[in-house]
Amino acid sequence: MAGLELTASPSPEDLAAIGDALAAFNISDVGPAERQVLAVLIRDTDGKITGGLSGYTAWGWLFTQWLYIPDSERGKGLAAKILSMAEQEAAARGCHGAWIDTFNPRALRVYQRHGYEVFGELPDFPRGRTRSFLRKLLDQ
Repeated sequence: MAGLELTASPSPEDLAAIGDALAAFNISDVGPAERQVLAVLIRDTDGKITGGLSGYTAWGWLFTQWLYIPDSERGKGLAAKILSMAEQEAAARGCHGAWIDTFNPRALRVYQRHGYEVFGELPDFPRGRTRSFLRKLLDQ
C-alpha cells in the first residue's frame, strides 16, 4: 500500500509532481488541453494594474478564474467589455464555450446579463452564500 502524508505546506515540486501526473493522464485519456493563459488587464493612468480578468483556454473552453473591477470603475460596463474581449480571444483560439463561478450576487447578475446561465450551485460556499457555476456558448 502507498504511504500517505497530509501536509499544509507542500513544496512547489510536490504540487508539480501531482499536476504533471494528472496532465499526462488527461492527455492519454482525452487528448492535449492546449492550455493557454488569457488575461485582460485594467491599468490606471500611471500604468499600474488595478484589476482585470485572469483565466485560460483549454479543451475548447474559456475559464475565467478571476475577474476584479476596482470600486472606482464599477457600474460603467467594464466587466461586460472585459468579458467580451476574453470571449472574442477564446473564440479566435477555437473555443466553443466559456465558464465562470462566483458567490457574489452582484457578479452573478452581471454574468447573467452578459449571457451566462447557471448550470450548478453549491449552497453555503461560503456560509450564507451560494457559489454559482455559469456557462455560455460562444459564437465561432
